[in-house]
Amino acid sequence: MPQISPDSISFYADSADAASAAHTDYNDFVKQPDSGVRMEGFSPDYRDIVDYILRITHEIWEERGVGRIYDTYHNDTIVHSCSRTKVGIQSVIAGTLSHLHAFPDKKCVAEAVIWAEDSPGYYFSSHRSSGLATNLGDSEFGKRTGKHVHFRAIADCAVHDNRIYEEWLVRDNLSLVRQLGLDPWELAAEMNRRETGGGRPASILKSSYGKNESVEGQFYPERYMAKDDSVSEMLAQMYQNVYSCKMINEVRNFYHPNAKVNYIDDKALCGYEEIQGCVISFLASFPNAFHTLDRITVNQMADGTTEAAVRWRLRGLHEGIGMFGAPTGKQVEIMGISHYRITDGKICEAWILYDGFDVLRQILAEEPAQEDN
Repeated sequence: MPQISPDSISFYADSADAASAAHTDYNDFVKQPDSGVRMEGFSPDYRDIVDYILRITHEIWEERGVGRIYDTYHNDTIVHSCSRTKVGIQSVIAGTLSHLHAFPDKKCVAEAVIWAEDSPGYYFSSHRSSGLATNLGDSEFGKRTGKHVHFRAIADCAVHDNRIYEEWLVRDNLSLVRQLGLDPWELAAEMNRRETGGGRPASILKSSYGKNESVEGQFYPERYMAKDDSVSEMLAQMYQNVYSCKMINEVRNFYHPNAKVNYIDDKALCGYEEIQGCVISFLASFPNAFHTLDRITVNQMADGTTEAAVRWRLRGLHEGIGMFGAPTGKQVEIMGISHYRITDGKICEAWILYDGFDVLRQILAEEPAQEDN
């Protein structure tokens, strides 16, 4: 039962064809020499796709030029955020203003932009950043706390003709909620109660997936063997064998012995045992869930290393005791984005990001009351 087609979802680019996001100080970034690359259909103000992403992020969030969204997003843009999808530029404007109200001094410090030109004029970027802010206004999480917070986010963007037409956003809201001094479990239940019907939207609760998502009939998931020594094939093999086939011992085949993994809830893992333990705890919560890869983007870096972005999904039931507590049997859909730095054919550092707080919202959701006919 093959669950991946890496050939159709893998994209490559040479980092030399765009500015480097390695300079975390924006003052240094804007002084970098021009790469000489221009994007057809884009404003001449932007040198390349990395410059485009970092400049509009700076203009919107730090210069408070929220109206730049009208220039850089399509009117019918699609935004996927955790288990929810919104359509239209209005929701982008509203979400940005609400977030800035809650965190008016927010700074977005760039960590990486992994990108590719999928076809002429169509660009993709995966932007990892650290947010630094103070909670000075009320937010979706409740009343202002005055707490200083830091949190990591990754935004995948599909861009054409100077506008983002689709975006996938993940933020470590579990860590953010804890830093605000709030109990994530209590807050998740309270936010669910505030929503119509006492739980998640009906579209989530009535989805068709259920038990045994990882098998098809009586057929078990198949192991995957990389067809070549490319990074995309290596990552496809890792995701299929470790996450779908539960061969957690194969973590050693893909990571360096002292590899570092930056995980959700502000956790830092190091070495085989900690990485394997984290994988086990995650899989234990959703033991029969279906894992899929949406996209693999690979950049060859100037220093000889390789950076890769992987967008992945999990769909299934919360039916095991793991990192998300006692099983509830609730349907769960997780969208995650992971970044990897690879040397000598193995991962030396990873950033694995998904919204753990959104997972709590899903597993604590209550079925809407059914009216008697």
